[in-house]
Amino acid sequence: MGIVDDIKNAFDGDDSNDTELINKGQDLANRNADRIDAGVDQAADFVDDKTGGKFAGQVDQGQDLIKDRTGNL
Repeated sequence: MGIVDDIKNAFDGDDSNDTELINKGQDLANRNADRIDAGVDQAADFVDDKTGGKFAGQVDQGQDLIKDRTGNL
């Protein structure tokens, strides 16, 4: 069973696989922290560009929150 199947099963009301799914997600995020951070930076730049920087403070807070979780602040 692949990770997509695990995600589908997470929403079927059966809680028996939740811990395993959470652990897989955390492991995947840990192995790809740099890629996640690069995507977050790209998304933040896009939002800042589209809003003219109007929400730059909130965008920066979101970036910091995610980078803190990935350990790359």
